Amino acid sequence: MKRNTKFLGRMLLFSLVRRRSRLLVALVGVAVGATVLLGLATLCYDIPRQLSREFRSYGANLVFVSEGGSGRLPAASLDRAVSLLPSRGLVGVTPFRYEAVRSHMLPYTAVATLFDGVRKTSPYWRVTGEWPSAPGELLLGVDVAEATGLSPGSPFPLDGRNSSQARYARDFKVTGTVASGGVEDGFVFMSIGDMESMTGEAGVFDLAEASLTLGSDELARVAAGVRAGVPGVDPRLVTRVTRSEEQVMGKLTALVYLVTLVVLTLTMICVATTMMTVVLERRREIGLKKALGAGNRRVAREFLAEGLFLGVLGGLAGSFLGLAFARLVSASVFGRALTPEPWLVPATVGVSALVTVAACLAPVKRAVDVEPALVLRGE
Repeated sequence: MKRNTKFLGRMLLFSLVRRRSRLLVALVGVAVGATVLLGLATLCYDIPRQLSREFRSYGANLVFVSEGGSGRLPAASLDRAVSLLPSRGLVGVTPFRYEAVRSHMLPYTAVATLFDGVRKTSPYWRVTGEWPSAPGELLLGVDVAEATGLSPGSPFPLDGRNSSQARYARDFKVTGTVASGGVEDGFVFMSIGDMESMTGEAGVFDLAEASLTLGSDELARVAAGVRAGVPGVDPRLVTRVTRSEEQVMGKLTALVYLVTLVVLTLTMICVATTMMTVVLERRREIGLKKALGAGNRRVAREFLAEGLFLGVLGGLAGSFLGLAFARLVSASVFGRALTPEPWLVPATVGVSALVTVAACLAPVKRAVDVEPALVLRGE
């Protein structure tokens, strides 16, 4: 057995050296196929994570409201709901509270929030000026700023009635304006602390937005877990975001599978064509071996060994090139570093070897059908 293996190794080395130019073509074909295979497979695993981050720039994908949507959301219930969110995919949670206020006898909607949270869950907000950082500071929506003619640094007095109908009044300073292209352009934004000190009511919100880098199915499971675990809290998916994310991911995944199938098919054609040419060139050699007693199994084993060697070597070369290709695409398209999956390298080598061996089956069939008497007579 050991002698047979050693002899097979010598024959394999002799064949590779003698026909290195032709086999090099097959090797390059396998390496290119492995490069595309590993690159696309890596991107296929990493694209959902990257796209999920990109979609977070369009706003939150989960909203917490009170059950029934008509009451206030207690801060304690919101804290329990947030504790059930997976920390792995949590970008941020931002509470909001809305109150009707007036300034110079004109009605406005004041929104209290956490500005640090807004920067995470609503990165699409475009702030001109500065974010509020101290009590008594606020942001004006661009529509409000345009209607009042105010700019950063201007005073903005507010007055209204609290929950007990007592009047309150307080002077604020505008630190900046915010533009989002949505309803936020018509609001006045302040800190939650300022809102609570004006109204005398603390620890309640109207809603909270959460941004998570999770797929739609996992996000639905998280929402169901919060609904079951925290009475009085109704988590709702932002369907326009999750549906768009799901559609884009489905189309990209289908494209990746299609390109991978085409590349593997072309790799098989390249290897099969090259090996078929090698068989035709070695017909006399094969006939001589069979005339000297070599069986079909030995002949087939030699060619399959060549194919396996090409598949493993091309798969290893393509794996390194594929990682470089995937990193280049990730950096140029998403502007972020790639996180490769280690198991994809041996998987790519295995698939390359399997595809190459499968491509050798037709040439091997042609080789074992060689008739020694006809070939040695020159027919």
